[in-house]
Amino acid sequence: MKAKMVLMALLATLLGAAPALANDWFKDHLTTEKAVVTFTQEVARGGYGVVATDELKGWIDAGKPMLLIDTMPYEASYKKNHIPGAVQFEFPIPEVTELDEATQAKFVELLGEDKDRLLVFYCGFTKCTRSHNGAMWAKKLGYANVVRHPGGILAWQQAKYPVDRVK
Repeated sequence: MKAKMVLMALLATLLGAAPALANDWFKDHLTTEKAVVTFTQEVARGGYGVVATDELKGWIDAGKPMLLIDTMPYEASYKKNHIPGAVQFEFPIPEVTELDEATQAKFVELLGEDKDRLLVFYCGFTKCTRSHNGAMWAKKLGYANVVRHPGGILAWQQAKYPVDRVK
């Protein structure tokens, strides 16, 4: 059941974040299948939930308490545009199997002591796995309420939602 919900969330994200994809939806089944299966496997390994762009915007507009974490590089991405209210903690693209003690300590300091706090991770786009690494490591460190926004900043911008920049 959870896998079906994850698949539906991914499909909603893909369709909502990239309207042009809807026109090409039936042209390349193998690429779409690979992306969906890879994403579903990441979510299963990470043990976190997912949130679509429109739902995340609704949470933000409603003032839902959360910590929003941009996992992209500071200079190349976060500084130029990020979801309003997001903080930055960079993760690499390849899956991170080990996190050194110093990085873990900085990460926990950012996330805070409340292990039940809603944590929302995002990166650049659906195929980017930086947000997977952040969400997966938050779960490994004992945080219970962790979700990934797979569409990332590109879906956010394609939905024409506001972005912040570092001045």
